[in-house]
Amino acid sequence: MQQRPLSRTGREVSAIGLGTWQLGPDWGGVSENDALAVLAASVDAGVTLFDTADVYGDGRSEEIIGRFLKGTDATGITVATKMGRRAEQVSENYTIENFRGWLDRSRRLLGTDTLDLVQLHCPPSAVIDDDATWEALDQLVAEGVIAAYGASVETMDQALSALRRPHLTNLQIIFNPFRLKPLDEVLPLAAEKNVAVLARVPLASGLLSGKYTRDTTFDKDDHRTYNRNGEAFDKGETFSGVPFDQGVAAADELKASLPEGVTLPAATLAWIASRDGVTSVIPGARSVQQAEANAAAFDLVDRGFDVEAFDALVRDVYDRRLRAQIHPQW
Repeated sequence: MQQRPLSRTGREVSAIGLGTWQLGPDWGGVSENDALAVLAASVDAGVTLFDTADVYGDGRSEEIIGRFLKGTDATGITVATKMGRRAEQVSENYTIENFRGWLDRSRRLLGTDTLDLVQLHCPPSAVIDDDATWEALDQLVAEGVIAAYGASVETMDQALSALRRPHLTNLQIIFNPFRLKPLDEVLPLAAEKNVAVLARVPLASGLLSGKYTRDTTFDKDDHRTYNRNGEAFDKGETFSGVPFDQGVAAADELKASLPEGVTLPAATLAWIASRDGVTSVIPGARSVQQAEANAAAFDLVDRGFDVEAFDALVRDVYDRRLRAQIHPQW
């Protein structure tokens, strides 16, 4: 697995990481044993970045990662967690006092004194624009509560605002064949500023698995059922905001273009990881097989997969099917 610098931290993280939202309940149930097996398989495949959050399963994801790290001799793993969604989403709640409380809980669950990387978890724009937010984070670095900080954002305007902050380590943003707007300004500016970019929702909540049909259904407790129109949180987090039927059709077109033996998720992950400005892609995995397949995706480039030909098709499908609806929203 290729390892890449995590901005100015001195750490390196794998080109394909592991997102762990699915270790909470919002994707249907994943047993603790299965979750631990996914973490172990990912590390065995060269993954050195786990992305989590304090609200994933109300801390279950962090707790399982902490238990895994305590029970393994693996080294060089970076855990990127997030904070801010444990309270009502108003600027007044983004105070250093609340930060301390949230981070103390994450430190306890992850079993560490200093958190590797903490990201603001898609806060209101006013929080990102406020100097006090970043002064508080700088103070927490100085105290050794966190080693570095970044921001997970929804919109390009939020991303560009965060990138103006001199000590920002990373930016996490939705980027996949159904969400190309980061290519316009965000990825080039992040590269210029030496800010690591973590590409989240890379498979558009599974639409880019190539396995769904218009008749596919999900459990009632799965966000792919209850948040299709943004009922619970930003609708862009579910299927990248693409209407399900349109997404299935677009995914089918991409899938039909691939050579024999190349799956759509592997092609997608390889394409994202090879874009200038992307440091790591963070797909989730619910099984050992998924974890291994995700980690192996970047090998497609070395095996001769024409990622630039796929890039041309991605842009064409996006322009014809999705741009008019998706590009203006985020």
